[in-house]
Amino acid sequence: MTASKSLKAAALFIFFGIFYLLPLNGRLLWQPDETRYAEISREMLARGDWIVPQFLGLRYFEKPVAGYWLNNISLWLFGENNFAVRLAPAICTALSAALILWLALRLWQDRRKAWSAAIIYLSSFLVYAIGTYSTLDAMLALWLTAVMAGCHALIGAPSARQKIIAAILAGFACGMAFMTKGFLALVIPVIAVASYMLWQRRIKELFIYGLVMAAAAALISAPWALAIAWKEPDYWNYFFWVEHIQRFAADNAQHKRPFWFYLPILVAGTLPWLGLLPPALMQGWQRRRAQPELLYLLCWAVMPFLFFSIAKGKLPTYILPCFAPLALLMAHVAIEAIDRERWRMLTVNGRINGIVGVLLIVVFISAVLTVKPLYEPDEHFKIALALTAFLFWSFIGWWAAHRDKNKSARRWWLAALCPLLLGLTAGHILPQKTVAAKQPQDFINTIRAELSDSRAILSNNVGIAAGLAWKMKRSDITLFDKKGELEYGLSYADSAKRFVSAEQFPDWLEEARRHGNVSLLLLDGKPEALPKPDEMLTAASGTTGNSTAENGTAKSSAAEERLILLYYRQTP
Repeated sequence: MTASKSLKAAALFIFFGIFYLLPLNGRLLWQPDETRYAEISREMLARGDWIVPQFLGLRYFEKPVAGYWLNNISLWLFGENNFAVRLAPAICTALSAALILWLALRLWQDRRKAWSAAIIYLSSFLVYAIGTYSTLDAMLALWLTAVMAGCHALIGAPSARQKIIAAILAGFACGMAFMTKGFLALVIPVIAVASYMLWQRRIKELFIYGLVMAAAAALISAPWALAIAWKEPDYWNYFFWVEHIQRFAADNAQHKRPFWFYLPILVAGTLPWLGLLPPALMQGWQRRRAQPELLYLLCWAVMPFLFFSIAKGKLPTYILPCFAPLALLMAHVAIEAIDRERWRMLTVNGRINGIVGVLLIVVFISAVLTVKPLYEPDEHFKIALALTAFLFWSFIGWWAAHRDKNKSARRWWLAALCPLLLGLTAGHILPQKTVAAKQPQDFINTIRAELSDSRAILSNNVGIAAGLAWKMKRSDITLFDKKGELEYGLSYADSAKRFVSAEQFPDWLEEARRHGNVSLLLLDGKPEALPKPDEMLTAASGTTGNSTAENGTAKSSAAEERLILLYYRQTP
């Protein structure tokens, strides 16, 4: 490796370390997603069962198992902490960037485009947000990027033997994608590759090597698929019909959104490279015949985007697999602009970031002044820190847009640094009332003595219950009043005692207090409608303390969500 290559590799490694690894332990776990995935992996390790996912000791069949495996390994290596919970998505994002770099070299034999594509991917806002947040989407994006890279190697392979090897490797990655997110993971490479192959009139090749890929995917996923069918016969029935058909197509699909939902997500997600997106897409379409690799990248980006837009159930994280080809397209158009000394596009991109930073400041100040109380009086430092992060974004944007003495925008790559300060400080600028409701770890630490002395612990929110289980290292948290996403797991006869309705609670409590103390942690609940507790602790608007109200209700005028602990001591 030459000195130049070594320097670029070191710079990319340092960039990843500062952007991705440094902030992982700097934020509390967010409920419901991060507390859920942390607790599922903790329970798998505690049980020694890597086949059947369980959540709070209940059957949890919403996802396959491969994503949990990666989390399990991280927790096993680094312990049960916030860093380990988020490490697997970060590493998967880095590996996706490495595949993007490799594919760029294969496509164009241009190291500048390869390094640029990797840095554009790692610094894209949606990629960064998901890559430092504990969900399964970054893992899925890794496997799908590997599938698409393998498929392109298959298409360009000069011999049948090399095509078969590429198809097998792509099939293995496809099988891992399936075991991470299910059948829908297979749809993305199918619609992308099939669109390209049909356009190129290579239908026979698509059919032959598609069967090889399918066989390889089935081979790698069959052991676990058969094992879970043997241990939990109803798994595949629930997982296919409820988690696929109902979630994405039925009228009662979860997370229903309009068709255009992903357009603003795409715009915001490509920052700080938004100025490159329209030219990249336009160039890819205009040169689709002269440069087939651009058509391949377009099919990879556009077809999944349209598929998820048509589906009724939508979440912002679903379109993450579209960002690998977009990074390649944007790197291609940026380096070509530099080679042709067409600096306008790069200058515009820098100016967009400068304007975005200013808009963030204006919107934030407006929210602070109009939303009462967004921050508490003692949170001025958080306000100043947020404004500094937005100002940094704007400053870097304008600096990247500035031309040097030769009138060239050679600082264009500095746009990658725009989200840096915001990413590093995100865990420290949230209003305390948001932390109290969405990041329950601090409040759980405050009430740890009461929880440790409780024989039974209940919560009316699954995400909070997961946070309780994670911090207290016990999976027997009982759901109160609301079943949420655990409705299916609670439907089994052997899990019926893990739920208590509001109507049942007084009688249930009377019996439970004969055997020990009881803690009930409510999120935005109504304690006045429940039996009077012996003690009440409240986390709302940044305050935590004992309630002195005679009727046993917490005094809080805040309308926002709040966490309330109702503590019932054992009766003689």
